[in-house]
Amino acid sequence: MHVPDGFFDAPTSIATGVVAVAAIGVSLRGARRELDDRTAPMAGLVAAFVFAAQMLNFPVGAGTSGHLMGGAVAAVLVGPWTAVLATSVVFVVQTLMFADGGITAMGTNITVMGVTTVAVGYGVFRLLQALLPKRVALVPVLAGIGAFVSVPVASLLFVALYAVGGAAPVPLDTLTTAMVGVHSLIGVGEGLITFLAVAGIIAVRPDLVRGARPVLVARTLEIRTETAGASA
Repeated sequence: MHVPDGFFDAPTSIATGVVAVAAIGVSLRGARRELDDRTAPMAGLVAAFVFAAQMLNFPVGAGTSGHLMGGAVAAVLVGPWTAVLATSVVFVVQTLMFADGGITAMGTNITVMGVTTVAVGYGVFRLLQALLPKRVALVPVLAGIGAFVSVPVASLLFVALYAVGGAAPVPLDTLTTAMVGVHSLIGVGEGLITFLAVAGIIAVRPDLVRGARPVLVARTLEIRTETAGASA
């Protein structure tokens, strides 16, 4: 979904650039509340993981391939604000060093693939976490579901931006069908990778997964309550 130069007109590219800059600015403030002695080292590792994973494509059929976007997995591991910063760094490096996406479309790529997947993926994750039982084993599953949903939503935003300021000669209905169809399949891969990544860390150090902390706190309170009741 990396947008090349010239795919959107100048006003659209400028608008998404403003959104990206604003999101990064807000995230810099929000990340101060998220970063601690456990999250700070993880942030660098998450950025490196997303960067490496995005370099690997997996087939989704009909000669089409996809790759991890990483917004949801980053948000669950280190928090949404830090995730926006981590994914933004990845997209900037990819653009400047590997020409993966256009320089004038950098704001669009950060907005669509970074900010959107972080917001949607983490939002779905937290909603399900609030509705379902507080169990550590569910954290990777909910993270995977959030990641799956985030990808087609990001593709719909891409289509919406094209409808407003598309500069390439592609019919809107054809683009919509192709983008949503392919990215729904890519979402399956995104969800699976996210599930495996979060599950692997949960199995060893659940305290390093920021999205698991509310569950761990609830479990600790439950254990302490039971201990106090037994002592009485």
